[in-house]
Amino acid sequence: MRPDVTDKLVHWTRGQDEMDAFGRLLNIVLNERRIRGSNAKVRSGENCVCLSEAPLAALPGGLVHPQSFAEYSGFGVMFDKQFVFGAGGRPVIYQPEVEYALLHADQRWRHVRYDPPHVDFTWEREWRVRCNSLAVEPTTAVIIVPNGDWLDILHAEHGEHQEFPQREYAELLGEDIAAQYQEPFLWNVTVLPTP
Repeated sequence: MRPDVTDKLVHWTRGQDEMDAFGRLLNIVLNERRIRGSNAKVRSGENCVCLSEAPLAALPGGLVHPQSFAEYSGFGVMFDKQFVFGAGGRPVIYQPEVEYALLHADQRWRHVRYDPPHVDFTWEREWRVRCNSLAVEPTTAVIIVPNGDWLDILHAEHGEHQEFPQREYAELLGEDIAAQYQEPFLWNVTVLPTP
């Protein structure tokens, strides 16, 4: 496969800083086990989960535009493109605003305004899944972190996430039985390449 083509798609988290973006990742993978759809930049107003087709090898630090046009972080959730396609995901259609009405009403959720040189988000290589939420499970998703330090923090957070219910179960059922309810860390994790 060519280095500029990938069979993976990544949903990148955003945040006011790295901790905020990491917190959003933790919420997705440890608490909710889903990515919520949003209509925040979807012209048709439909909820969509947005992902990028840009290869990880080209993204040291994450999907960040050199002129800071994006607030994306180096944290994300990666899926096989085939899985996303099976869930109804499709690449967006970059086009001038005047062509929006030319799209069939059932495809307008895919429209992204393209008006170079003023409006050009093609660098995102965006895909969308029209849905209220997309399930995130260790069997279908891989966690992306910016470096090894964040991987260590991720493992520590998972341990802390297990600690509270473990204490509750231990009080009710005893230590031996409570240990059976502790979830191992099942996620595959990829660390972004260094620049």
